[in-house]
Amino acid sequence: MEQREMPGDVLMTRIGQAIMLLHAGDREEARNRFGIIWSEIGERGEALHRCTLAHYMADTQDDPGDELAWDLRALTAAEGLAAAGARHRDATAVRALIPSLHLSLAEDYVKLQRFRAARIHLDRAWEAVGVLGDDGYGGGVRAALGRMEQRMRADAPGE
Repeated sequence: MEQREMPGDVLMTRIGQAIMLLHAGDREEARNRFGIIWSEIGERGEALHRCTLAHYMADTQDDPGDELAWDLRALTAAEGLAAAGARHRDATAVRALIPSLHLSLAEDYVKLQRFRAARIHLDRAWEAVGVLGDDGYGGGVRAALGRMEQRMRADAPGE
């Protein structure tokens, strides 16, 4: 069977459908669908697809180490695309994800009680927050960063 590249909008629709399953509480089915899509695109897929899929795949993991691995994949894809600069059509969209990606990594490291690594990513999230708009998404990320600051103070005093 010949493998053909899927148009980006069809792939993002499939990723979006899996995200909807995740948000509806069906983590297992979302994880299964993300896994199928990842097996199709892997490390060679478009950066926006890899970033989005890995970011949400992390949320389906039961093991904090697995969650961290997926969040690291998401950040690697995003940073590669952001480094491509304005010449790439998806660079702006990915730059808006960077604060959230660092926040997710900070959360992962807190779960693993690696507080110094968590602090590094929380600081990077705050540094990147300037790209966010004054909309619901931007406000939500900023609020989540504030909550993570409070959690870090409670969980890792003195670090």
